[in-house]
Amino acid sequence: MIPLPEFGAELKNLGFDFYSGVPCSYLKHFINFAINECEYVAATNEGEAVAIVAGATLGQKKSVVLMQNSGLTNAVSPLVSLIQPFRIPILGFVSLRGEPGVPDEPQHELMGEITPQTLDLLKIDWDYLSTNLEEAKQQLHRANEKIERNEPYFFIVKKGTFEPVGLQAQETKITTSVARPQSREDQLPTRYDALREINTLKDNQTVQLATTGKTGRELYDLEDAPNNLYMVGSMGCVSSIGLGLALTRREKSVIAIDGDGALLMRLGNLPTNGYCSPPNLLHILLDNNVHDSTGGQQTVSGNVDFVEVASACGYDQAIYVHTLEELKDCIENWKQDQKLTFLYMRIAGGSKASLGRPTLKPFEVKERLQVFLGD
Repeated sequence: MIPLPEFGAELKNLGFDFYSGVPCSYLKHFINFAINECEYVAATNEGEAVAIVAGATLGQKKSVVLMQNSGLTNAVSPLVSLIQPFRIPILGFVSLRGEPGVPDEPQHELMGEITPQTLDLLKIDWDYLSTNLEEAKQQLHRANEKIERNEPYFFIVKKGTFEPVGLQAQETKITTSVARPQSREDQLPTRYDALREINTLKDNQTVQLATTGKTGRELYDLEDAPNNLYMVGSMGCVSSIGLGLALTRREKSVIAIDGDGALLMRLGNLPTNGYCSPPNLLHILLDNNVHDSTGGQQTVSGNVDFVEVASACGYDQAIYVHTLEELKDCIENWKQDQKLTFLYMRIAGGSKASLGRPTLKPFEVKERLQVFLGD
């Protein structure tokens, strides 16, 4: 079995000290170590955890994701449509529940059989983590070589790999939130006009993350800038990427621009954001009640009070924005007095005609952003 103080020290020596993950009985001692000794963000699901460490990696922090192999299936979307096209090098540890020949619960049987093939299909290099400390250290160095080449690397962890680590006492964090609900009629501007207002207010300390689809494309059309990130795929992950980036680059102002269909897909991101509460994260939801990029199919957003949801999830303030003028005022106020803030604005359906796409490849957008961020 691997003693985690020594194994964790080797990870720290290689620069890995930011973690996110979801509990697993096989990884519980590793998770306890990460909570006790490092910066650890407890995610609501594995896809969210991948997006959080992706954001931390954008902020130049070498990061680790921890998950059960059943959760590997939850993480497939961000692994294939975020990690791969943007070439974001994350280190992963995935447990091997349902290992063939080892008694386990029936729900793990199939996943135990296909875990190695799943990583192969995802084109992620991997290895079984040795239970010998010195061999495991050597494996870490080989994995780090991949990370340094902007490639992800995963370890499959079998039962009984880690020596026990007790969990230190954890504080329960309670946030006092202020919610400002709808108080008058909506102006219903176009998304393009709302994005123009947001973009006009950015400065050289601001990073703008635009969710996948028409939002990213319209922001690109307005102004292609080195402090913009235009998401492709990984729908619903923009605020989690923003969380990881905001936690690791607290001197920057991070604006995550979301859509209703995307946020509904990963609504569990909100309590994680609220619990971590980085003041330098502004989460803006532009709600047109449709999936605009795929033909205008209606979402269920009309049945959701996002302001109350965000407030209940721990955002310091959640504000219903009625007009472009209010949007401007709220962003300026946040910049002057930063606290985790959620802005909700209803917008008109539709998008700019003859809308182009970014000509830069996703990894080029990432590399340009990292140059903007600096060391």
